[in-house]
Formats: sequence, C-alpha cells, structure tokens
Amino acid sequence: MKPRTVLSLEQALSLPYATLRFAQLGWRVIRIESTPHGEGLPGDPNRYIGSRLSELATGDAGSAAGDGSDDRRSYFVAPNVGKQAIALNLKDERGQAVLKRLIEALDVDVFCCNTVPARYASLGIAPQVLRAVKPGLVWAGISALGPAEPEAPGYDPVLQAMSGFMEVTGMKDGPPTLTGIPVIDLKAGDEVYANVLLALLERAEAAARGEPGEGRTIHVSMLQAAASWLITVLPLLDFGCRPDEVTRAGNEHRKFIPTNVYPARDGFVYLAIGSDVQWRRLVALPRFAGLASDVRKTNEGRHAEREAIHRDMAAVTKRHGADEILADLRSATIPATRILDIRQVRELPLLRDKLTASALNPGLDPNRRVRMQPMAVDLPGGRTELAAPPRYGQHTRAVLAEAGFAPADIEALHAARIIA
Repeated sequence: MKPRTVLSLEQALSLPYATLRFAQLGWRVIRIESTPHGEGLPGDPNRYIGSRLSELATGDAGSAAGDGSDDRRSYFVAPNVGKQAIALNLKDERGQAVLKRLIEALDVDVFCCNTVPARYASLGIAPQVLRAVKPGLVWAGISALGPAEPEAPGYDPVLQAMSGFMEVTGMKDGPPTLTGIPVIDLKAGDEVYANVLLALLERAEAAARGEPGEGRTIHVSMLQAAASWLITVLPLLDFGCRPDEVTRAGNEHRKFIPTNVYPARDGFVYLAIGSDVQWRRLVALPRFAGLASDVRKTNEGRHAEREAIHRDMAAVTKRHGADEILADLRSATIPATRILDIRQVRELPLLRDKLTASALNPGLDPNRRVRMQPMAVDLPGGRTELAAPPRYGQHTRAVLAEAGFAPADIEALHAARIIA
C-alpha cells in the first residue's frame, strides 16, 4: 500500500504537530507556505524563533552558516522533521490552479490548513472547491473558534484563558496561570490526527463494499477541543459545587486526599492517594502511622481535614531523604515520584531509547543529531529517525516537476512570484 500523501497549509504549532504524527507513520507530508510579501521574513514565523541550526552544530552563538539554515531555528525543528516544503502564492488564481493540479497529480489523500476560516474562499482552499478536484479528499482545518467565528485569530495562550484552563491552573491564592506546555495547540493537532484516520478508515470500508469513497470535512475548533477536556470540572456546575471545586488548587488534587507535593530533606516528592485502600497502606508504614485516625479512614473524612493532613504529611516527609520516602511508598504500591526536570525526563530508562531523532544539519555536521520527544505510542513501522526539517521552499521545484510541470512552466511561475 502506498504511503498516504498530505498537503498542509500550515504554520505555528497546532497543525504542524498533527502532520508530524502523519510523518511518523511514514506518510508523505508536504507543507505549503506563502510566497514572500512585504518586508517580513518569508513563510512560517516559527522558522525564525530560537537558536540557529548553525549555532547548535558549532556551539558558537555568533556563527552564521551562510547555507540557508537560518530559516530553520530551534523552535521550528521538532514539529517539522520528516516533511517537504513548497512556497505557493494562493492569493493568486494561478497559485490556486497549481494547488489543484498537485492534489490531482500527486493523488493527495488529505488537505489540512490552520488559517482563519474567513480566508478559505479567497485562497481557493474551501472544502467544496478542493473536493471538486478529488471527491474522496479528506479536508481538515484548525481554527480558534471554528467556522461560526470565521475571522477569529487564535493562539494557545489566548485559548487557555478563554477555555478556563488558566482559571484552574496555578496556586489557589495566586493568579490564573498558563500550563507549562501549549496543551491546546497539541490537543487540536491530536484531533486532526484522530479524525483524519477515522475518515480514511471509513473511506476504505466504503471502497471495500464497492461504494465510492467519499471525502470528509473536519473542522477543529481549538475552543471546543479544549473544552472537551473540562471533564473533571465543567459537569460539577450542575451538582451545585462549591466555588473551590472549579478553580485553582495548586498541586493538590481537588478530590483525592492526600495528593500533593511534599518536601523531603533533599528535594520534593509527589504522591497520590487515590483510594481508601491506598490510605490504609500508607498509614501502615511506620513512618506515616501517626497520620491515621478514625475520621481519616475515608476520603470524605480526609477531605474535611485536608489542610491538617497536608501539614502532617509535610512534617513527616521533610525529616527524611526523598529516596527513603519513595522506597517506603513503592513497598506499599503507592504512586509517587521525585519531581523531574526535562533533562532528567530525557534520560529515563523507559524513554531514552524511544526518543525520535533527526540529523541536525547534514550540510554542517552529518553526525550531529537532535533528540526529540518520543512517539506517543509505539507502532509497527513508526519512524523514529526523520529527515531534517525542510528549508523554506526547498522542494517547490521538485514537487512541481513531479506533478508534470515543465521546466519552462516552473520558471514562468517563479518569475511571476507564484512560487518561491
């Protein structure tokens, strides 16, 4: 079976993350970026965020490779490895005609975009327009609020504020706080990934029945996708919940007591008691026996004494080293860990052999690799070694030639600034 082909008009993180997951499956992903206009830098703004690849390869913050690598800085690398890149002017009807020809000639399975819906028509990328070229095309778009608010721009932090994530993140006596990673961008990307796979499965099932495989239109609203994760708080509103049940709780769990960060003599540990059985195992440990009482036998009782329990727990843990505490908790089968920094996470035995990787810059140092996040799930045939991220417009000429454009036609499109 031939690898699927994805054309993606993408920038920033939400959609590049989705198409990265397709690249990890071995699919062909061709990212489309705009041709240069005005005085700004060309293409995806994320190309120019972070350290230069030349700096990473040489260790010299002042180096400039002069090899075109300046448009692939560190923030751009991880979401865009394993892809090809073309630059196409979709504001021009000739560019839109090129896009349609690519969809047909390359037998494209999926088209994705993460521009505001108000621009779908003017760029010639509306689902019905592209499906007229290939009826079975799966079309997926990410936007801030979906087609109902077609002009709304959206970035992850703004959506975290709008969707309540900031209200439930942070210390309870502190201000609303962003999460440490752009979870809504990543959630939206995962929704594209999952729903595209579902659409392709249903198309294949139809073909197996001898029916024409129809395409599908998938609209991912970042707001709606984010709100789907409010499963532990939003439904509580209809149960007459207290205000403190749907706001910031710091490192505590709102329901299960004790679940929190506790100080050790040499750092911090996080432990989670998720049942009365686990509580009994905890207080059966000599170190924690003094926490037991009749009231605390049930989570409901512990909830009534939550502040006292947190104080009592901290009074015990701070007298001992983290390794001592964790050894006790492991013996009682209680979930607990040190709080690891990102360097330590990368070296975890369960993860370090699963990291994905890419040649940092073969033109500078073919032996230098960048280690990246693991695939979410181990899959047969999954690609953990991916090609370096593409330079701006790197594959424009080759992809157009593959689609049957003659060299003279390609030169004419370049001269007319339809491609770059």
